[in-house]
Amino acid sequence: MQGQAQQQAYDRGITIFSPDGRLYQVEYAREAVKRGSASIGVRTEGGVVLAVDKQTRSPLMERTSVEKLHKTDNHIGIASAGHVADARQLIDFARRQSQINRLRYGEPIGVETLTKEVTDHIQQYTQVGGARPFGVALIIGGIENGEPRLYETDPSGTPYEWKALAVGADRGEIQDYLETNYSEGMDLDGGIDLALSALGAVNDDELSPTGVGLATVDVESERFRMLDDEEVEGYLDEIGILEGEDDDEPEE
Repeated sequence: MQGQAQQQAYDRGITIFSPDGRLYQVEYAREAVKRGSASIGVRTEGGVVLAVDKQTRSPLMERTSVEKLHKTDNHIGIASAGHVADARQLIDFARRQSQINRLRYGEPIGVETLTKEVTDHIQQYTQVGGARPFGVALIIGGIENGEPRLYETDPSGTPYEWKALAVGADRGEIQDYLETNYSEGMDLDGGIDLALSALGAVNDDELSPTGVGLATVDVESERFRMLDDEEVEGYLDEIGILEGEDDDEPEE
């Protein structure tokens, strides 16, 4: 009983380390991320691809209210997984930092710089009493000095740079798929195909254009762009994972 009481004490205090050096609230925040729908980022020679699972819980819900892809600056986009409200706060913070950098230095903020600004902000909520960690992970992708960059933020406040990654539900399975099929020399279209195929791998190889969000930041224009449903449908049809694509076949 005494050991159980001590466990609960470490469990409740965000500023208290357990005897084995763990912050339980940060670990619980990571579990919150795992409960969020999947988001994927892929870095290619031609730019960065962000893909998200944005299936709605009800056909009565407006699709535009499901926000998992965000434009942070002209050259940077963010995909989120976890608590949507927490993501919204961090997105607003990232946008403010981007604006401050433009006003202060007269130039767009670097992807790495922005990521570290965001993770510094996240880290403060792991050591301040009366607050809780952010239960969300972000994929921050963009172009910096003509080069694609792709980062992940963790609820602990740690930044990681990736070639391709997944956050949210089914991360392990999607990450295995990315590690198996990622190619260093792929172009932007190849990155889109890989991201959608990885998402389809955990959805019975069937995806609907209305249940997927897709955005790119290409090297040539250095502009964040959201793809519309028709473009997404074209990519899904091309790689053979468009939902219901065999429904029109004649019955025997």
